[in-house]
Amino acid sequence: MEIGDLIEIEYQVTVNDLAKTLSIDENDNFPDVLATSRMIALMELAAARLMKPKLSAGELSVGVNVNVNHLAATPNNEIVKVVAEYTGMKGKLYSFTVSLFDGGGKAGVGTHTRAIVETKRLLQGAKDRIKD
Repeated sequence: MEIGDLIEIEYQVTVNDLAKTLSIDENDNFPDVLATSRMIALMELAAARLMKPKLSAGELSVGVNVNVNHLAATPNNEIVKVVAEYTGMKGKLYSFTVSLFDGGGKAGVGTHTRAIVETKRLLQGAKDRIKD
């Protein structure tokens, strides 16, 4: 992976991606547009896919930081394009610029960092944090 390498993912927004689905109580009121959390998930997915060639057996990449601005609402059924571009290393972290585009143009933009970890170690660490 070289600085400037990028990946583009196309995805069709579904009802499961909408902010409305975040409601956990009838008093919650969110719109029927792409949820910011889903936009972030798509951005992370793009960066993770770009990193796949860097991974050895038993490793995966994990998100460490996300800093995004959700610029515009995207309706259900819209095709979006998510772009992650590798911008270099910051210590042990891999840095990316991330963007989301819909039919109206740029709808989200930001930065994202990821780290490579051993899958076994990550899962064991998660279990050890939670004591019965």
